[in-house]
Amino acid sequence: MNNENLGIPISNFKLMNTIKYLLQKEFIQIFRNKTLLPLIFVLPVVQLIILVNAATFEMKNIDMIVLDKDLSQSSRNLISKFEGSPFYHINSFTFSLEEAEEKLLDNSADVILNIPANFERDLLRNNKSKIQFLINAINGTAAGLINAYSISIVQDFNKEIIQEWYDLNQIKIELPIKLNYRYWFNENLEYTIYMLPGILVILVTLIGMFLSALNIVREKEIGTIEQINVTPIKKYQFIIGKLLPFLIIALFEMAFGLVIGRLLFDQPMVGSLWLLFGFTFVYLLVALGLGLFFSAISANQQQVMFTVYFFLLTFILMSGIFTPVESMPDWAQIINRINPFMYFMKAIRMILLKGSGFFDILDEFVSLSIYAVVILSLAIWRYRKTV
Repeated sequence: MNNENLGIPISNFKLMNTIKYLLQKEFIQIFRNKTLLPLIFVLPVVQLIILVNAATFEMKNIDMIVLDKDLSQSSRNLISKFEGSPFYHINSFTFSLEEAEEKLLDNSADVILNIPANFERDLLRNNKSKIQFLINAINGTAAGLINAYSISIVQDFNKEIIQEWYDLNQIKIELPIKLNYRYWFNENLEYTIYMLPGILVILVTLIGMFLSALNIVREKEIGTIEQINVTPIKKYQFIIGKLLPFLIIALFEMAFGLVIGRLLFDQPMVGSLWLLFGFTFVYLLVALGLGLFFSAISANQQQVMFTVYFFLLTFILMSGIFTPVESMPDWAQIINRINPFMYFMKAIRMILLKGSGFFDILDEFVSLSIYAVVILSLAIWRYRKTV
């Protein structure tokens, strides 16, 4: 039985066979490369485990210096509230503000709790008193968290005083509005389940963009790309054979990262995994197109590494992995529309944490689809022009 009797053109069989042999060649080269294998399979796992735990805005070791000039029962009760908090560690007590400020200057402390004299007397006589927090604000985010934690503890202390001194249990006060808080999609405000999808985006992109670009440039350096160019292999066959293995490996990394996230961090997966991998496939077309484009405009691996590093760092910082994109200036949000990280970062969190469906991420899907067509077309055009 020949291929014509099957109704399948012989040219299609030749096309599939050519791509199959190219894929075999690429996978053999990848698995023979002892330097590349750890970068693909070991390093992402280690980075995922470390970065998810390290990249957090939670502060659990706030070094505090206490300046208690009142030495009353009320001041001791307030200090004990900070001692009982898992976020604070009281380094020392002092009566000298200058000595406390010196420790703040040399980074021995993060915050000074200054309780003035007559603290308890003012509470008893005037029903109010003052305390002072001196916070190291070199890191604005950390200073904001320290301030929020400290205010929360003082408010709790204030409620206990009111309840104890005025016996509010015997006084029925009807408040006009009663507030009950509930956090959706991350009820316990766990930072790990928010960060893990963002770290996965970075790791998948490293496989799709960085390694594919290095692989093609390496062919230029060792001269094998010239040998391929003189063969009957079409340009699109060569590109498919070069990019498809890294697309498969990146999808595998995504699956493996989700398994690790589920086992080690109890990562919620509320939405459809089929939708997530479909969106990842489209995103990887963009990443692979960028890798192909960067390799086409670079003459060696050093050039492509610097080029990819520049764009990678910019894309990551503006992707919304740490701070919301909506909080950026208007001009930055306009520029950020060319950032593929932003679309994938938003979509993966929506799917995993909120259970969003296809129509909820339709704008991101359409934007990335257009992005993929444009960047792949540009990369192929540039590749044909330079090789």
